[in-house]
Amino acid sequence: MQQWRLIPLLTDSGATQMAIDAWLLEQHRLGQMPSVLRFYQWSPVAISLGYHQHRYPEAWTELEWKGGPIDVVRRPTGGRAVLHQGELTYAVITSNVGGDRTQAYQTLCQFLLEGLQTLGIQLEYGTAGRGYIQNPNCFGTATAADLILPDGTKVIGSAQLRRGQAILQHGSIRLVPDPSLFQQVFGLDLMFPANLWSKVSIGKITDALKAAACQCFEMDYAIQPLTEQEWESVIAQSQKWHKLS
Repeated sequence: MQQWRLIPLLTDSGATQMAIDAWLLEQHRLGQMPSVLRFYQWSPVAISLGYHQHRYPEAWTELEWKGGPIDVVRRPTGGRAVLHQGELTYAVITSNVGGDRTQAYQTLCQFLLEGLQTLGIQLEYGTAGRGYIQNPNCFGTATAADLILPDGTKVIGSAQLRRGQAILQHGSIRLVPDPSLFQQVFGLDLMFPANLWSKVSIGKITDALKAAACQCFEMDYAIQPLTEQEWESVIAQSQKWHKLS
């Protein structure tokens, strides 16, 4: 049985979170880090752009929410823009995941399906629509990498980055998104069930997903926060993820 590293729930800026994910992937690729599972949230609220997403409304850089600015940062992974508010982000860093890109997504998403099923949330894989390439909003379409409710509502959007045999997959789990902010960012009405997560805390969600990960990945984990030295390495490169050009 493999021993993974579990980094406790962390709330920080989008640039810092993306720097952590990119740094963990590189350390794992170099053989200096075991496989990693972590969960995190974004503060302040942020919009993350896919690595190759160079077109986005300039107004996004001037948005505010609850009296503070909204960050706009770039992810190391691909895909479209994600609004990180009222959600929980997961990240898996591991290696030697077989199959093509879709098969890899499904291998790494299995713990999400099984873990949330224990909480009464039944999800399935989406199917990409015609508008995927043109749609700047990640949650505007659901590809085979995404998890949706039976009625088609997208709950989890994921993205990947491979470096050799090493792979980073992270994704946004929608919990209580704010409809007015979503409309302000994307100019669209938010269709999301308000009571989906009633009486389900973030602690229960992460506990369910950790248990499912142990089963799906045949692993156990050791809880280990980032060390002071690791934080220094992450902070040194965090500014990179603020660049939008």
